[in-house]
Amino acid sequence: MKRSLLLTVLLTLILSLAACDGSPAGTVDSASAAEAQPAANTVESAPTAEAAAEPVAEAQAVALDYGFEGALSQKLMLALGSMELANTENAITPEQAELMLFYWQALTNLTNSGNSATEEVAALLTQIEESFTPAQITAINQMQLTSAYMNTWATENGITMGTGAGAGAGGGQGQGNGAGGNPEARATRQAAEGVTGATGSKENGISAAINNALIAYLESLVQ
Repeated sequence: MKRSLLLTVLLTLILSLAACDGSPAGTVDSASAAEAQPAANTVESAPTAEAAAEPVAEAQAVALDYGFEGALSQKLMLALGSMELANTENAITPEQAELMLFYWQALTNLTNSGNSATEEVAALLTQIEESFTPAQITAINQMQLTSAYMNTWATENGITMGTGAGAGAGGGQGQGNGAGGNPEARATRQAAEGVTGATGSKENGISAAINNALIAYLESLVQ
């Protein structure tokens, strides 16, 4: 009986030791896997080093306005408007005048040749218009330049269209709002002489006078 009791004790002790030495399957492996797994989206969610620069807004371009009754053509509006800007805060600068003079002389030579293509004339006028600042174009738009305005300018500058005697420089030396108020424009009346009704209509004659006056004005700015 003592032997049976001893065997029972030994068996119980062996089973107890076996239970203590055992470990749950996968405990170590599971822990290692958990530690090895990186936090989700660790890199993707990190803020960028520097924010993207906001694009600089470009200055809004301003085009000539022809949306009023009697508006002059692009050529006449640019030419007359250039001289009307004189003695204002938006007057053409010597640097602008040098570039514009080049374009206007090229345009004059092109049209006088009689071989000017519409595309070439349009391209030169585009270059001239782009030589102005937005503020200058805005100021010209506010002038509302019409045929009536152009005729007033001609009268104030002593430009009259005869039937063959030539453009006069009579008593029209007015000091109104037109170019007659500045010495450069008045000095260019001589450039308009020789423009007669025989070379075209009265409007064409005034247009030629304005063109000559403008070139003389620009030349005075670059001297």
